Amino acid sequence: MLNRVVVTGIGALTPIGNEVKTFWQNVVAGKSGAARITHFDPTLFKTQFACELKDYNPATYLDSNDLKRTDPFTQYALIASDEAIKDSGFEFSKMDPFDVGVIWGSAQGGMETFEEQVTGYAQGDGNPRFSPFFVPKLLTNMASGMISLRNGYMGVNYTAVSACATSNTAIMDAFNYIRLGKAKVIITGGSEAPITPASIGGFSSMKAMSTLNNDPEGASRPFDVSRDGFVMGEGAAALVLEDREHAIKRGAHIYAEVRGASMTADAYHMTSTHPEGLGATRAMQLALNEAGISIADLDYLNMHATSTPIGDLSETKAVLNLTKGEKHKLQISATKSMTGHLLGSAGAIEAVISLLSIRDKVIPPTINTQELDPAVPDSLNIVLGETIDFPVNYAMSNTFGFGGHNGTVLFADHEAK
Repeated sequence: MLNRVVVTGIGALTPIGNEVKTFWQNVVAGKSGAARITHFDPTLFKTQFACELKDYNPATYLDSNDLKRTDPFTQYALIASDEAIKDSGFEFSKMDPFDVGVIWGSAQGGMETFEEQVTGYAQGDGNPRFSPFFVPKLLTNMASGMISLRNGYMGVNYTAVSACATSNTAIMDAFNYIRLGKAKVIITGGSEAPITPASIGGFSSMKAMSTLNNDPEGASRPFDVSRDGFVMGEGAAALVLEDREHAIKRGAHIYAEVRGASMTADAYHMTSTHPEGLGATRAMQLALNEAGISIADLDYLNMHATSTPIGDLSETKAVLNLTKGEKHKLQISATKSMTGHLLGSAGAIEAVISLLSIRDKVIPPTINTQELDPAVPDSLNIVLGETIDFPVNYAMSNTFGFGGHNGTVLFADHEAK
C-alpha cells in the first residue's frame, strides 16, 4: 500500500516577496514584479526588463564562505529551503539522516558563474585564471547537494532538469519516493538565476520574450490578444514533503496533501508546445486519475501560461480537451503575470501559490490582461484583475518545458475526500 504524502513547510524568494508572507500578500494584491534590469546594462538588448528580486542582500541570509563557493541559483535554494524547513516546525536533523532527502530543480544552474568566468578568460591575457569554485558553482546539482550539506540530510539527493517543467518533476519524484517508503521527508522545489546577458540575449533572439520596454509591469499579459512573449524572473521556492503518518505523529501543520503528479512528452518540437495540447491533456488527466477525481471536481488550475502567442493557446486547447468545452466550476489563473517566468523554478513558485489558495480559499488573479484572445472560449473561467474568494479543495499546477516536457501536480485540502 502506498504512503500518503503531505506538505508541511514552504519557503519562497521571489520578485514580489523575499519570504512567503510578503510574497503571498503581493500575489493576492495582484502586484507585478517587472522593472528595468539592474543586474547588467540592458540598453542594447531587445528586452530590457525582467522580474528581479527586490531589496535583496544575500549576506543577510548566508555567511561569506557560502557566498564565495555558490552561484546565486544555489544561494536562492538555500534561502528558500531554510524558510521551508523552519516553517515545518521540526528539526529533521534529529531523525535518522538517511530518512531525509533533497530533490531539487533548476533548468540552467550556474549561468552567472559560467558567464563571468568565461568572459574573464576571453577578455584576459590568455592565461587560464579560473576560480577553483568555477565547476562546483556552475553544476546544476549543487543546489540539492548544498541543501543536504547545510542540514546533514543523507537520504536521496539529486537535481532534476526538464527545462521549465523542472520543479514539478522534482516535486513528483519527491512524492513518489515518499509514497514508496524510500524516505520519510524530502525537501523539494526549484531555483533559478537567469537574468544574465547571455540568458536574456538568447531568449530574446528566439523572440520568446516580451519587448514592451516602455511598460514592464504590464508586459506579462497571458491570454491577451496583444501578448508578445514572457518576462524573465528569478528566485526560488521550497516545499517540505512528508510521510503523512510521520507528520501527524509529530503534530505537524499540514498545508495540503499531494494527490497526483504526472509527466508526459509532446514529441512534437524542440521549443514549441503541441498545437492541440495533447501531451498537456494527458498529463493533467493522469494527475486527476491518480487523485481519484474528475475535471468536474477540480477547483483551481494555475496554468503555465507564459504569455507567448503559441503556448497560451495550446494549453487552452489542452484544458478544453479535458472539459470537452463544457462549463465547469474550475477557476483558472496565470500568476506569471505577476512573478514573471522563473524557468526551472516556476513550478515551485506556483506550487506555493496553489497550496496557499487551498489554505485561504481564494483564487489569485491574472493581471494585465485587457482583451482576451478570441480563441479563448467563454467556457473557461479565467480570473482577471483581482483575487476572488472560492472554496478551493483541489488545485492543479501545470508546467511545460523546451524539449516537450509536460509536468502536472495536484494538491488537495488535507481533509478533502
